[in-house]
Amino acid sequence: MALLHTRRLLAAPRFFTAAANRASSWWSHVEMGPPDPILGVTEAYKRDSNPKKMNLGVGAYRDDSGKPYVLSCVRKAEAMIASKKMDKEYLPIGGLADFTRASAELALGENSEAFKSGRYVTVQGISGTGSLRIGANFLHRFSRAGRDVYLPKPSWGNHTPIFRDAGLQLQSYRYYDPATCSLDFSGAMDDIARIPEKSIILLHACAHNPTGVDPRQEQWKELAATVKKRKLLVYFDMAYQGFASGDINRDAWAVRYFIEQGINVLLSQSYAKNMGLYGERAGAFTVICSDAEEAKRVESQLKILIRPMYSNPPLNGARIAAAILNTPELRQEWLVEVKGMADRIISMRTQLVSNLKKEGSSHNWQHITDQIGMFCFTGLKPDQVDRLTKEFSIYMTKDGRISVAGVTSGNVGYLAHAIHQVTK
Repeated sequence: MALLHTRRLLAAPRFFTAAANRASSWWSHVEMGPPDPILGVTEAYKRDSNPKKMNLGVGAYRDDSGKPYVLSCVRKAEAMIASKKMDKEYLPIGGLADFTRASAELALGENSEAFKSGRYVTVQGISGTGSLRIGANFLHRFSRAGRDVYLPKPSWGNHTPIFRDAGLQLQSYRYYDPATCSLDFSGAMDDIARIPEKSIILLHACAHNPTGVDPRQEQWKELAATVKKRKLLVYFDMAYQGFASGDINRDAWAVRYFIEQGINVLLSQSYAKNMGLYGERAGAFTVICSDAEEAKRVESQLKILIRPMYSNPPLNGARIAAAILNTPELRQEWLVEVKGMADRIISMRTQLVSNLKKEGSSHNWQHITDQIGMFCFTGLKPDQVDRLTKEFSIYMTKDGRISVAGVTSGNVGYLAHAIHQVTK
């Protein structure tokens, strides 16, 4: 007993020392953060053993077999790059020149006055997220429009932390009407007309994420007139050019129209969806300026912002995208492939509605085909989403948003049956 007592006394200082060290840790005050809602859906899906399970939360294109898809033009561009045996040296701070010029031309159009006159600056960013963050930091440092950024309600979940962490203040304007699963245009126009002059407003150029609801061209024109009257600075997020409708010019129409109207525009682009370059992180950020001299000054400051953030952007994805955009035969092949992806998603929307009717659903599902792009706000309620998961192993976010890319000709009937069962 005496020996045991001695051992306890000897061990006690070590125990108390370890506890004291934990209590005095630099990071003891750090709380556990909440899980990402979309990644959480994917993790739950992976644990499910049901052979009929569906993951409708993933934000990446899948082919009609439900498999990740690499474009043929991307494989050819990679082979072309490999054959040249190019080095792996650093890119300039602003990125690959062939890529940034091609990105600007793709967004603005080859006949754009802003493009031809050189009154723009485009820098390479780390896909859409990184490009948005460059713009957010630029606004924080140089905007005369104050620190308020007005987002549509709802907007892509990452918009809020991107702008908030850059030191900007988040506001919102009405956009989506859950009662009709469509655009609340009158609400949006009323709110935008009340936004303080010279504020910053964010607009989705096409395929609004997460709702899939876009204004019609006539509505874009009304919106542009109000924005111009209020002297608002417009930040376009264009992550789906070509991927929404299958037509790169149609999907960029709003951006080009606003610029033609003399509205101040910032633009972020991503090649994750329309070229399938998810992990390559290829994107671009553009500022439309009053003239070429102003563009040079803006470019100099963008480089100063980028340098301490990540020094210079990644090389491979920019080379792939540049090769596709600047090689006529690869560009044409890409246009065919991106239209094929867009058409498959549009087809899945049509087939889902058709199968819901076959199931005998009495609900109006027209909003599914009226919406566009990868994502669809189904109108399903949280309790219905829970039933879909528990009873049918169909996974999606609680707000009823689905990735239509996760629907295939092989599972669309099963999805329609399940939706009917939880909504009838």
